[in-house]
Amino acid sequence: MQTLSLDQLRYPVGKFTFNKDADDKEINQWISEIENLPAHLKNALKDLSDPQINTSYREGGWTVRQVVHHLADSHINAYIRIKLALTENNPTIKPYEEKLWAELDDAKNIPVEISFSLLDALHARWVYMLKKLSAEDLSKTVFHPESKREMSVRFLIALYVWHGKHHVAHITSLRKMRGW
Repeated sequence: MQTLSLDQLRYPVGKFTFNKDADDKEINQWISEIENLPAHLKNALKDLSDPQINTSYREGGWTVRQVVHHLADSHINAYIRIKLALTENNPTIKPYEEKLWAELDDAKNIPVEISFSLLDALHARWVYMLKKLSAEDLSKTVFHPESKREMSVRFLIALYVWHGKHHVAHITSLRKMRGW
């Protein structure tokens, strides 16, 4: 059984960094990563039992089940935020209490397959939209009232690529640590 530091457990792919100068090739790579997230998640969940799915990836962390449902919740919000940026002039987005959402009964109890199916369909639709974006679209913004900053569509794409990798790595790191 492998032991990781708290920081490695919390940030298995490292903390988010953003390349504001990303070129078309890098942006297309990001879109490809969003497209492939459901396949990576499916692989990470493969053959896990219900008790394994109810295991936290770290002390005080969410269970695998909560992580999967959080991915669906978060990526729905990301999709909507990008649609708002594309259709309104720097709209203020609605933050949400993700930690409280993860404590709701559905996040703790419904099968992960429900959120996996949702993510699979959502990512197909999201990727279709992302592949049609122009350079002007990538520069459109939303305003996040908690961080009091504008976030471009380009930034949001990069953030949610990292976010998906981050949470899939929580599951794969747990599997490695436990020898699953």
